[in-house]
Order: sequence, then C-alpha cells, then structure tokens
Amino acid sequence: MGLLEIIILAVVQGITEFLPISSSGHLRAAAEILGIPGSTLAIDVAVHVGTLGAVIIYFWRDIARILVGVAQFATGARTDGGLLGLYIVVATVPVFLAGFFGRDLIDSELRTLEIIGWTSIGFGLLLWWADRTGMTVLRLEHLTARNAIIIGIAQVLALVPGTSRAGVTITAARMLGYERSEAARFSMLLSIPAVAGAGLLIALELVASGDATLGRGAVIAGMLAFITALAAIALLMRWLQFSGFAPFVVYRVLMGGAILYWVYGS
Repeated sequence: MGLLEIIILAVVQGITEFLPISSSGHLRAAAEILGIPGSTLAIDVAVHVGTLGAVIIYFWRDIARILVGVAQFATGARTDGGLLGLYIVVATVPVFLAGFFGRDLIDSELRTLEIIGWTSIGFGLLLWWADRTGMTVLRLEHLTARNAIIIGIAQVLALVPGTSRAGVTITAARMLGYERSEAARFSMLLSIPAVAGAGLLIALELVASGDATLGRGAVIAGMLAFITALAAIALLMRWLQFSGFAPFVVYRVLMGGAILYWVYGS
C-alpha cells in the first residue's frame, strides 16, 4: 500500500470514527470507489490505537473519575464515576457477544456498498427524528442500568457497515431524552472498550500471521488517525453546545444517495 493511500485511510478513519457518519462505511466506500486496496493488519492496528488514544486524551477526566470510582467499589463506596464505569461495561456486553457470534456473517454478507448506502440514509433519518423529537433533560448523572442496556443493544446495529456506532448510540440516547452533548459523551466513552476490543482482535491476527512488525506506514497512520480523531471529537463537542445533528444527517443522506447512484447506475 502506497503512502498516499495510507494517509487517506488514516484520515478517513480518524475523522469518521467518532462522528455519527460511519467510519466502516466510509472506508469500504473509499476502497471500492477510489480503488484503494484494503489496509494491512498493521495499518488497522495503528489506526485503532490512534483513535483510541484520541478519545482517552480528550476524556481523560471522565476516565480518571471512572477508574477511581471503580476502585472505590472495592471499599463499598458507591460513586457516580464507579456507576458510569459499570454502565459502560453493561452497555458493551451486547456488541461483544454479537461480534463474537456473528463476525463471519458481518464480514461476508453485510459489507456491500448497497447495504452501506441504504443504512447511511435510513439510520441518518432515524438520527434526525430522534434529535428532533427527543427531550433534552437527562445528563450522564441520570444514567440507569436500563438505559445503558438499551444503548448497548442499539450499538449492536453498528456492526452493519454504514450504520455508524456513534450515530446509533447517540440516536438511542437522544430517544431516551439525554442532552445532545451528553449523548455524544456517553457514545465516545462507550467507544473505548469497543475500539480497544476491535484493535486487540486485529493485533492477535497480526501476531498469528507471523509478521508483527509495525513499519513507517503504520506509524504515520497511527499519528494521523490520532490527530484527526482528536480534532473531530473537539469540534463535535463544541458544535453540540450550540446546535444539533442536522448537518450530519444531511451529509449521510447525500453520501448514501451517491453510493446508491454508484451501485445502481454503474
């Protein structure tokens, strides 16, 4: 894979991982439409590490509060940070189970451009409806085990390319009445075990392949994914202080329409 292709894939991954527009859909569309070959295992590991580092850096205060709260559970103390950590674990279980048992189906049957086009449009419109009709009264302090499970079940849908993990979890949170920035905040905290788990699986495949060397291309990919992901997170959280998700919905519909035109018109 050439340097330009590595840069394109890393930047696309970094920008789209935490925005509600589907990173897997963009990467699949880029590979098909632009003729970019699939990334290597080393590049996959690097971009996952880069995006994971970005979300950890941006939300380090939340993560520190969670870790302290989880440690305090051992002493019998019940804190908001500890509960948030517990709810993230609870919400992660459904997608781990679905990914483990349904990985072959997802990798072989659900990665077509046609599916990506329709899911981009359909789940984009669902996000618009949820953002338009959902109340904005709840914060993460009001999170319950029931709501965490609902958001976690919604996250399973993100295994279908084009759906968007960020998009579908934010949609579920908005339906439940969480404020826009709080919905995005929980979605990104929830991404940590999901991205880490996906990166670990790819790393294990890399080790099993007998070529676990991370070359210059992988280092560049990881750095670019980190920088672009950090910028995307910061811009999204800033945007949500003043406005909603309508621009992302419009983008998803246009992107989905362009993909379907490519599929049916070619």
